[in-house]
Order: sequence, then structure tokens, then C-alpha cells
Amino acid sequence: MPKKGKAKNTINKAKHTRLMKQKENKLRLEKQRTKERLKAIIKKANEAKEQNED
Repeated sequence: MPKKGKAKNTINKAKHTRLMKQKENKLRLEKQRTKERLKAIIKKANEAKEQNED
């Protein structure tokens, strides 16, 4: 027979899931920001290179 009352671990599991999603989102955003920064740096370097060639 199942136990009466609320399930044992549901609160901890919900917290863990939420925290893991936060962590994944944070890593995804950091990766995206890094890509954008690198693209901006490369674009700036290419523009400077073109100006120097002229």
C-alpha cells in the first residue's frame, strides 16, 4: 500500500530541477556572450585592417 501524506522527495527534486535549469541557462548565456564578444573583436580588427590597407 502506498504511504499516506505527501510524497517524500518531490520538493527536493523540484528544487534540483530548477537549479539545474538555471545553471544550464547561465552557461548557455555565457557561451553566447563570448561568441558575440569574439565576433565584435574580429569585426573591429577587420575594419582596422581594411583602413590600414587603404
